[in-house]
Amino acid sequence: MAEAMGLILNGLSLLLIGLGLAFFMAGTLGVLRFSTPLNRLHAVTKADNLGLGLVVAGLILQAGSWALVFKYLIIWALVLLSAAAVSHLIGQRAYQQTRQTESGETP
Repeated sequence: MAEAMGLILNGLSLLLIGLGLAFFMAGTLGVLRFSTPLNRLHAVTKADNLGLGLVVAGLILQAGSWALVFKYLIIWALVLLSAAAVSHLIGQRAYQQTRQTESGETP
């Protein structure tokens, strides 16, 4: 019974990590495919945040201790916070450049 439970846990972990990697690939494809900086930014932030969450969930299933689970969750939270801050700054700058270009000002 314990062996079957281990196989199920390993399979679920592998599935979550695989789905996370698929979201990372989708985000990268969005960066390559979209033309405007704001569209690129949207594609990469949404896909990477969900992808990292799925990868972390898969790793948590394989963690051997609560300390490791806590570390994974802290890493995920820090990446979410930093991605939000950097995305805001990049989006703000792209918006400013678009407004300057439309009004005829030089950046």
